[in-house]
Amino acid sequence: MRIAMLVPAPDYGWPFDWAFDNQARALRDAGAEVVAMPWTDVARLDAVDLVLPLVAWGYHLRLPKWLAFLDRAEASGMPLANAAALLRWNSDKVYLTELAEKGVPTVPTLAVDHLNEAALAAAHGVLGTDQLVIKPPVSAGAWGTFRLGPGDPVPGEVHGERMLIQPWLRSVQDEGEYSLLYFGGRYSHCVAKRPRIGDFRVQPDHGGSTEASAPPDGAFAVAEAALGVAPAATTYARIDLIRGDDGRLLLMEMELIEPALFLEGNAPAEQRFAEAVLATASAA
Repeated sequence: MRIAMLVPAPDYGWPFDWAFDNQARALRDAGAEVVAMPWTDVARLDAVDLVLPLVAWGYHLRLPKWLAFLDRAEASGMPLANAAALLRWNSDKVYLTELAEKGVPTVPTLAVDHLNEAALAAAHGVLGTDQLVIKPPVSAGAWGTFRLGPGDPVPGEVHGERMLIQPWLRSVQDEGEYSLLYFGGRYSHCVAKRPRIGDFRVQPDHGGSTEASAPPDGAFAVAEAALGVAPAATTYARIDLIRGDDGRLLLMEMELIEPALFLEGNAPAEQRFAEAVLATASAA
């Protein structure tokens, strides 16, 4: 079994080994051959049994190229996991509004075509809070994400851009976020992610920390409702949850493209991951 794992373009500028290595090791331990290929170069992908976009970092910076890759993958029948239609849907976080409309408990999300102070003022009223979080609908790693209070101006780099607006939820600073990992549609494991003091971003490059955790009560219901609404079945999925101000668990994001899987030091999770991927490859 030969598997290609997509990695960043050569000019991306950030090391990806920490993410690639543990995922590739899990697959190699299960008997697969794993090769790294930049997602911007698809010339050699016809010689593999499965293509995993798990380290396709930087797609949010080259969205037209990324969407063109997905179109070609779909048209050619490339054995891609997750499926191209699912990756395309998940590339734009406006999917959160779709999930909310279909009854999935989701962080309230407003989508605006041109973010300015008027749109921000309106969002304060609609969302009923004086603390907001803004983020690009196509982003990764909290890129372009800001917390804004009353009277704060729109940051210049996103002024006039298409953006999402959400309420800031105070639970992020004490309880943090939860990430539930699913492989082959089945729950595998959970981690809790917390920001450093004074921040709200949980990513390690912003000072956040991560530790193994039991899923909080009600987490499975929210995660599996979201997976049930997704347009295709998943080989891998990370479901990020946060507690709302009313105490309910809410979906923050579904990560179906290149999520951190938190396999480090978790041999059963590595095995579950490898089994799901190899099952997909066998069925492709």
